[in-house]
Amino acid sequence: MANDPVERTGTGAAAPSGAPAPARSRRRGRTARLAGAGALLGLVAGVCAGYLVQAEREPTRLPSLSQPVIGQAEGDVEPLSAAEDRKVRTDGDLRKLLVDKPRGARTASWVPQDGWMELAEYADHFSRPGEKFNSLATDQFRRAAVTGWKVGTSSVVDIRLVQYRQEDSMAAADATHTMEDDVESAPGTRSWSIQGTGDGMAYVHPRAGRRLRVGTDAVLGRGVRMAR
Repeated sequence: MANDPVERTGTGAAAPSGAPAPARSRRRGRTARLAGAGALLGLVAGVCAGYLVQAEREPTRLPSLSQPVIGQAEGDVEPLSAAEDRKVRTDGDLRKLLVDKPRGARTASWVPQDGWMELAEYADHFSRPGEKFNSLATDQFRRAAVTGWKVGTSSVVDIRLVQYRQEDSMAAADATHTMEDDVESAPGTRSWSIQGTGDGMAYVHPRAGRRLRVGTDAVLGRGVRMAR
């Protein structure tokens, strides 16, 4: 019995004679490339068309960079008041904020002639000048306006108005709180508020058998008056 003729396929499998040949599969990447090329051509065509439309238009005039000269007002400008400008108070002459020496009183020997105390001189008035100097430098001490006087042989007044830069911390408020804690902790202390100072306080420490010494240490916006 004769064998029927067979056709060999690429895979080596035998296919019966007369069977249709398998269809070839299309490459998937070809369609994606055609779509991308079409989108790119459309984008380029749009840019070219927009450029041609814009090129045919009249250029838009831009405003001049030079501004008109404004005439300067004549006459003196009225300076701002202390209520409108803090620097009028804080950058001015602090000595003008100190109370005047009463008539008949003698200027104290420790008061500088110009009424100012530098950092080292101010720190030297404390029991530990070295530690106080470092503390004041860290707290950004700026300056101190000083005055003081003697009345008779029993009364001594010492007033110091201290200013801090306060760029990194509220050193003035911290110094005031420290002084308040020190004077309030002393036994027999009497205190009262000072009118016109906001939250300024006055403190008196009576000491029997000793002279009465009145001192004031004030910092920006707040005051502490101590009498011993």
